[in-house]
Parts: sequence; C-alpha cells; structure tokens
Amino acid sequence: MTGLVIKNTGSWYIVKTDDNNEIRCKIKGNFRLKGIRTTNPVAVGDRVTLSELAPDGTAFITAIDTRKNYIIRRASNLSKESHIIAANVDCAFLIVTLAHPVTSTTFIDRFLATAEAYRVPAVIVINKIDLLTDDDDRELLDAVAYLYRSIGYKVLEVSAQSGEGIDALRDMLSGNISLFSGNSGVGKSSIINALMPDLQLRTAEISSTHDTGMHTTTFSEMFPLPDGSGYLIDTPGVKGFGTIDFDEHEVAHFFPEIFEISSECRYGDCTHTHEPGCAVLQALEEARIAQSRYNSYLSILDDSAPDKYRKPF
Repeated sequence: MTGLVIKNTGSWYIVKTDDNNEIRCKIKGNFRLKGIRTTNPVAVGDRVTLSELAPDGTAFITAIDTRKNYIIRRASNLSKESHIIAANVDCAFLIVTLAHPVTSTTFIDRFLATAEAYRVPAVIVINKIDLLTDDDDRELLDAVAYLYRSIGYKVLEVSAQSGEGIDALRDMLSGNISLFSGNSGVGKSSIINALMPDLQLRTAEISSTHDTGMHTTTFSEMFPLPDGSGYLIDTPGVKGFGTIDFDEHEVAHFFPEIFEISSECRYGDCTHTHEPGCAVLQALEEARIAQSRYNSYLSILDDSAPDKYRKPF
C-alpha cells in the first residue's frame, strides 16, 4: 500500500491511502533517512509505502518516496538535530503580525532563507491588520510590505477577524499543497477557521503579560480544501527559527537581493562582511539593501560558523 502522511501525532502517523482509507502507522525504531539527522524521519506531506495491515488495523511505514522539497528548522537552539516541518509543499505561507505579538524581521528572514534553500516558494501573510489603526501602525505595515515586495516576495495583508484579504488568500491556496507556519499567537488557526469554518480549530488568547501566543496546534496536520483541489498543512507555532546545515559560502544565495548584487564583488568568495571591493557592503551603505536583512544574513552566518562572523546586531 502507498499513501500520503496527513498527520503526525509524535508517536503515530495517520496515512491516507490511495484508496482513501486512513490508517494509523508507526515506524521502526531504527528508521532514519540517509544524510538527514532529524527528530522526525517522516513528515506530513510525505508519500510513503506501508506494510500489510496488522490484525488491529495498523501498519508500519516501510519506505518514503523521494521528496521534491521540505521545510526544516533546528529542533532547538542547543540541538544539532533538525525537525522537518512538512514535505512536498507547493507554497509556504508565513503568517506574521506587526502587533500583539510582533513578528521579528529576523524570524521572517530566517524562514524565507530556509524556504529558498529547500526550493519552497514562500508568501508572507500579514495578519491582524485590523489592529493597525493609527498612522504609525499603517506606516509600519506599508514599510514591511514594501520591503519584501521589493525583494520579490508576495505579501498579503489580511484580518481573520474582519475577513479582509481572506478571499484573496483562499484563491492562492486552490490547487496546491500549502503550508501555514509562524510564531505562536499570530492567528494561524483563526485564519484557517476563516478559510474552512467547519474545522473549528481551537484558538487561544494572547498572554497579556508577555504579548505572546499559546500553542493551540500541537502536531502538524494536513486538511483537504473544501473544493477538493488541494491541502492546507497546519503546523505548531514556533518561537524561533534556527537554521541548520547551511554552508557559510552559500548563505548569500538565499537572500535574493544580496545574491544579485554579490556578482559585482571584487572577490568570488566574498563573505560580504569585511572584504575590499564588496558590492554588498557598498549597497548596504547606500540603503539599497535593508539593514534588517543584512543583520539577518549575519545571524545565519553565525549559525553556520559560530564566532567567526559574530557581531552585535
């Protein structure tokens, strides 16, 4: 039997077989993917092969089809292992907020760089725009949207509360396997409920003390779209986005505006940190590259080669 992993509960996987049955599955204790050290060798979105059913109706996952892509992050700040968020994704929608809570540009940039590295098209969805009521708030919204649009990313401005922008988002999901990711509290579950009211996903209030969200999604799960044209993958909220296994000489490749300008650098192996004739540093001085993006680039360099590039941000 073959099928699609639609849910990961930590110890069990739910696989939707090609004849539309849902089977609870486990993996062998020594099951590991070659060359990828992960906390979860099987991810939502994987196409898998199953053993014959046991008497209790369960099965083992015996093989994983080759992935076209995946989104991966460091399992924790101290871990050398990674966690695959989802596999075989047509588009990753990063849900962010500019108020209650505020999503940092470093988090956004780390997610986008990872999506670039693993060949996953990404879209930024700015939620809770109904909370941005004064002139300063609107200027911030316009500035953030302009920054990422100028780099080449699609940016949607939505409100799960008022419904603004939800139809445009729904149109982008049609026909695709789409991933929703973001910090806890940015309203992923609320947006999904607005898109698919029948799901009635649980939501939680934002902490008034720390202005952060509570985890309401515990495990990744894939939901079929109401029109039957694709799937939406909901994932647990994360606080930080640690990159893993980036070659320090390739980090610039995952920042499109830095990579484009880097072709003008004097040296082919320029790290864009100190070298004479660095076109990227010149562009930074001339504000043709955003300081926030460059700081994010340096932070990923530091992940790749700790202490070598560390600077105060």
